[in-house]
Amino acid sequence: MTVTIYHNPACGTSRNTLAIIRNAGIEPTVVEYLNTPPDRQTLQAMIRDARLTVREAIREKDTPYAELGLGDPALTDDQLLDAMLTHPILINRPFVVTKLGVRLCRPSEVVLDILPAPQQGAFTKEDGEAVIDAQGRRIP
Repeated sequence: MTVTIYHNPACGTSRNTLAIIRNAGIEPTVVEYLNTPPDRQTLQAMIRDARLTVREAIREKDTPYAELGLGDPALTDDQLLDAMLTHPILINRPFVVTKLGVRLCRPSEVVLDILPAPQQGAFTKEDGEAVIDAQGRRIP
């Protein structure tokens, strides 16, 4: 059962997503994408398979998005991808890839939709929000 997370350990959402994956008893392949960014083909495939546009996959906050003028609607997807590959911090996170699909896991509990194993117990996010109950069920 292969699960891959494109992870930024400095991001709380990414840490929570990784913890939810591990709460299912899965030890994923962790790609710290700031150090090892995906290649163009992989990035395009993740965006497509997550049913996102390239613009939806760009992170604006705490990135060079504004200074690079990436809000310009005239920019093509190829130009935006070039920027994301040059500055991996522009890739929104965390992307998770499983045999059941690909998701940009914002919020982190979106990962539950594509995990190939059930949760094994309660889970509470870093901010104290309970997401999974003691029986491994998602809390509405």
